[in-house]
Amino acid sequence: MSITKLRRRKAKGKADRRSLARQRRHFRILKRVRGTADRPRLVVRRTLRHLEAQLVDDDQGICITGISTRSKEVQAKLESDRRKAYQSRVAGLLFAERAKAKGIDRVVFDRGGYRYHGRVRAFAEGAREGGLRI
Repeated sequence: MSITKLRRRKAKGKADRRSLARQRRHFRILKRVRGTADRPRLVVRRTLRHLEAQLVDDDQGICITGISTRSKEVQAKLESDRRKAYQSRVAGLLFAERAKAKGIDRVVFDRGGYRYHGRVRAFAEGAREGGLRI
């Protein structure tokens, strides 16, 4: 959906209003943030239970790599601690390893219209611990 359609669209309820507001914030962020081949964009998507992230090269329009807290790698790294913020931090560490394997060490962080706290912040800090420069 384009930004002009989002501006004209009216929300049909509280959840729809929140979703529209997040999408509008994300479009505002995307105006300033752009991923390139040497510094791709790290996009974060949050659901009620999980977090997903991917590296995007906007010049070529491709996804370089991605990870989710649902993946078997992340679930195997978790001990008994199943908190969502801890899962996000572990996913950030594994994501940094994947990016390093692809030869990427610098990224532009796109928080996807979400506030920088909680799971989004835990993921970013985990990626930094893994060696990514955000």
